[in-house]
Amino acid sequence: MWKDKQDGRRSDDVDIEGNGSSLESMRHDPGQEVSAFVGKGVVFKGTITYNGTVRIDGTLDGEIHTDGILLVGEEAVITAKVAAGTIVCKGKITGDIHARDKMKLRAPAVINGGVTTPMLSIEEGVLFNGTLEMEQATSHSQRETTPLHSVGIPSEPVIRRVSA
Repeated sequence: MWKDKQDGRRSDDVDIEGNGSSLESMRHDPGQEVSAFVGKGVVFKGTITYNGTVRIDGTLDGEIHTDGILLVGEEAVITAKVAAGTIVCKGKITGDIHARDKMKLRAPAVINGGVTTPMLSIEEGVLFNGTLEMEQATSHSQRETTPLHSVGIPSEPVIRRVSA
């Protein structure tokens, strides 16, 4: 099940994007692996705190905290307060969601609750029942700004004589 295939993909790389790409395309670093996997049929109650990438295909009731990536499979049912860097969802999430970087909702996702994120994409076929608050990404809103200085016209114009 975990052995490498001939094309270089592992058999656990699932097409979460729905466009032919595997989990490999969702990773920030080429060597970054899925940190944890809650499989189909698994029921988890509690708080998950992690760095990196976690994929959930089972049932989770509690809280999720990360600066990394949360992948929610089509069979997943999450009832939780979710705070993550990036969220890609094809399953069902009920609760308040905060995606620091972006959130992608892929059909047949169902969202029930409030979402706060600077960037959201929703595919046709997604059910969204709740509120949405768009905020600026933290990395862009904390830019240094250069103060503006007024530019005035000199009080006396410069006159030059041109000899012929």
